[in-house]
Amino acid sequence: MTALLAIISILLIAVIAVQIGKVTELAAKIRGEEEVQEMDNKRTSVWLLVFMVVFLVACVWSAVYYKNYMLGYGPHTSASEHGADLDWIFKVTLFFTGIVFIATQIALFYFSYKYRAERGRKATFFSHSTKLEIYWTAIPAVVMTLLVIGGLDVWNTVMADVSPDEEYMEIEATGYQFAWQLRYPGPDGQLGTRDYKLTSGTNPLGQDWTDAKNWDDIHPGEIVLPVGKKVRVRITARDVLHDFYLPHFRVKMDAVPGMPTYFVFTPNKTTEEYRQELKKYPEYNVPDPNDPTKMMWETFEYELACAELCGSGHWSMKRLVKIVSQQEYDTWIKGQQSYYLSTIRNTEDDPLKGKLLDIEIKQRKQEFTDAFESAVKADSASAKVLQLKYVEFQTGSAALTDLSRYELDNLVAALTKYATLKIEVAGHTDNVGDPAANVSLSQQRAETVTRYLINKGIDAGRLTARGYGDTRPKESNDTEEGRAQNRRTEFAIRS
Repeated sequence: MTALLAIISILLIAVIAVQIGKVTELAAKIRGEEEVQEMDNKRTSVWLLVFMVVFLVACVWSAVYYKNYMLGYGPHTSASEHGADLDWIFKVTLFFTGIVFIATQIALFYFSYKYRAERGRKATFFSHSTKLEIYWTAIPAVVMTLLVIGGLDVWNTVMADVSPDEEYMEIEATGYQFAWQLRYPGPDGQLGTRDYKLTSGTNPLGQDWTDAKNWDDIHPGEIVLPVGKKVRVRITARDVLHDFYLPHFRVKMDAVPGMPTYFVFTPNKTTEEYRQELKKYPEYNVPDPNDPTKMMWETFEYELACAELCGSGHWSMKRLVKIVSQQEYDTWIKGQQSYYLSTIRNTEDDPLKGKLLDIEIKQRKQEFTDAFESAVKADSASAKVLQLKYVEFQTGSAALTDLSRYELDNLVAALTKYATLKIEVAGHTDNVGDPAANVSLSQQRAETVTRYLINKGIDAGRLTARGYGDTRPKESNDTEEGRAQNRRTEFAIRS
């Protein structure tokens, strides 16, 4: 039994010795791994410092290198009066946030280096530091207060609406998937009323055609504005949320369905002036990839974009914007047609079909006056012959229609102004019917016109009435359109 216990004791001692050896060997391995880990921590912390330097240098270098492409820098100073204030507050904000960005990045990577894991190092614990908390609270609070006050001041300036006695022009932009519907007021300077219930394929904005202010409104395909003129933009949306964005003018406002918004700005650089600024920089003296025959500065255009992700066709909402001189703008706007008069007038969608509108009376008067003035100055006899386009007679009769009086009153006014002019009033018909009857009818119609003029105070000695029947056609009588052209009343100016 004693021998057995001795053997067991020896075996136990051997097992213990083996385990102690294994523990010793494991401890040695652990100590080696700690050294490897320590070396790895040191190496990583050094590379983090290297990354920090490269990263910060790259940030500064890229900002300097690309600054001439960024709004607010290089040639891209604001093209509107209020834009300079926005650029200033952005630059001030960038200055302070830039300091914070650089400081925090340096602290982040430096702390990773300085406080890497090392043997024998113990972390110091402290619950708080009143001084640090004061610094960390007070400094941001002061900076944020200055930024907020500056931002509010700029906001109040930029977002101010026009005053009633201020001179400005107003246009409208309605966003829809996926385009902008633009609207300008006509000569009356006022945009007409809208009702969304009236929206249709031919009335995309739901304009109320019974409102006279709508009659001369135009729907251009691009934004054209005069430089130096204050502009108020009504901004609406027809379906989903859009955003009216003119980046070069620092104009950005949401277009919200059912909630009209607005933005007021004054463009102070024409498109050509902006191009000349770009021309001074080498970045824009390279061929345009889309038109290699021109430099990039030559193809520059202002643009209207949607800055809201409004659907799959969001990219297609770009519209051209042109800033021109007042003279160029006046020429452009004069060449635009009223949407109502050119598209809706006297169609089935026109609630005023068959009625003569005040705006048409004014337009016809201006048209007649311009044509009469040109005829007076003309040298050739043919150029002194003018058609009374809006003088009409009852079918087969010499009786004037009621609406003919407006055109004849225009002729009265012209003859009153030029008191020495004499005219021959000529009646013409198509070739339908008896030629002799056509001559007689045309003579009667010419005499009806002269009697109207005499009753309005024009001396009968200045007037001659002549009926030509179908002997002087303007067009072929083989078609209805041609015959309609041949049924006319004209007058020729005689000195």
